[in-house]
Amino acid sequence: MLSRLLKSDHPAASFARDLLWVVGVVGAIALVLFLVSGTWPAVVAVESESMVPNMKVGDLVFVVEENRFGDLLTHEEGIRTGSGRFNAYPASDGRPVYGDVIIYRPNGVDSVHPIIHRAMALTDGSGQGGYITRGDNNPVVDQNTILPGVGVIEPVREEWIVGKALFAVPLVGYLPLNIVPLAVVVLVIMILHEAWLRMREAPQDRPAGKKKKKPKS
Repeated sequence: MLSRLLKSDHPAASFARDLLWVVGVVGAIALVLFLVSGTWPAVVAVESESMVPNMKVGDLVFVVEENRFGDLLTHEEGIRTGSGRFNAYPASDGRPVYGDVIIYRPNGVDSVHPIIHRAMALTDGSGQGGYITRGDNNPVVDQNTILPGVGVIEPVREEWIVGKALFAVPLVGYLPLNIVPLAVVVLVIMILHEAWLRMREAPQDRPAGKKKKKPKS
């Protein structure tokens, strides 16, 4: 079956080979990203303005396990050490921002998109201990807000953390944000390219017609 698929000249077989090649390349890239980052997803796209100006809509953020390349640093710890990531600009209210930006599943719920906000502080408490988080562009911490489908956001427990943001690439995040129409466009291009190749090869595959004999005068 596989050998026939690899050798067949049928347009459907050719399209299937191209599709398998694309899937293989994407799978290999995903595996490398996972091995380097130690978590999944290894990249996320910023979808809101809650982290402006340090992160903007359309940024593609590379994510790593929370303690990879250094322990997770909160805003409070960052103030003492003067360090942090994505803190080139102060928050919208003028306050300085330090520490790491984390990606987490609010209240551990998988049915909503993960949130990418700064880890402000680590709280202790029976059943309520976790990270207090806040978007650089938001007026209040996440734990004072209600999220549809989740309820009041609780302090972020360690098992809810997807990872921490390592660096961001501007605008590239628009690709995964529009992955469905992008996939459709790619498939259409592949089909049209295959059809164009078939049209170019077709005249060469036709047997030359016999020339008619001229009638004798």
